[in-house]
Amino acid sequence: MFEIVAYEGRRRIRGTIALVVALGLFAALYIGLFPSVSAGFDFEQYAESLPPAIRNAFGITALGTIEGYLSTQLYRFVWTILLGLYFAYAAGSLIAGDIERDRLELLLATPVSRARVVVEKFCALLVPLLGLSAAAPVMVYAMTVLIDDPVPLADLVTVTLLAIPYLLACAAVGLLLSVLVSRADLAQRGAMAVVFGLFTLDSVVADTDVEWLGRVSPTHYFDPSAVLVEGEVPLADPLVLLAATAALLALSALWFRRRDVP
Repeated sequence: MFEIVAYEGRRRIRGTIALVVALGLFAALYIGLFPSVSAGFDFEQYAESLPPAIRNAFGITALGTIEGYLSTQLYRFVWTILLGLYFAYAAGSLIAGDIERDRLELLLATPVSRARVVVEKFCALLVPLLGLSAAAPVMVYAMTVLIDDPVPLADLVTVTLLAIPYLLACAAVGLLLSVLVSRADLAQRGAMAVVFGLFTLDSVVADTDVEWLGRVSPTHYFDPSAVLVEGEVPLADPLVLLAATAALLALSALWFRRRDVP
């Protein structure tokens, strides 16, 4: 049991370490700039000058505080956009990549079901996801302490935990495309396009008569500013994302059971 998870997970350890280091450097740059930038820049006037779609897209609120700054610059930009695209891209090669490299036929020749292959390959993405989630709150908290403007560690842990269902949903989009097509690059680019397109849709329709359209986007259910700025924990949103992930995972497994592997 779980041999596929163990094998695929070990292959992602080195990449996870590199991702954590890159994230730490990125966070250090952003947080290190905050004291000097906030001292000589009117964030509130800047935020009011932006179009509503931009403010909605990046959740810009209380930008002059470290909490608002982090929710916009780090968690909304890095977690919502960059990491969302990364996990969608990574999942896009889970099945299609092995089909391209003629590795999948060897795996399916063993006594393992296709549904198990899909599920365990998807679960291997928990290695980078949990690695980032464990390291990020500690790194960000330490950096805010260094600039003498600490953010409560509990809030950082909470917003990071709420990001896990969101990133799983993004990865599930990539997985579905990975079982639909046989070219990894096509699935990866398609997954990134879908995730970014849904992010854009949610941003554009906010505060309009068709705001309900944004509910199909994973970004609609992940709002870092709600935790860091407003002190709220929207428990229903991660449940929606987990349900969507489970549905996409089930659909991917069902489709892969029925399709021919070239």
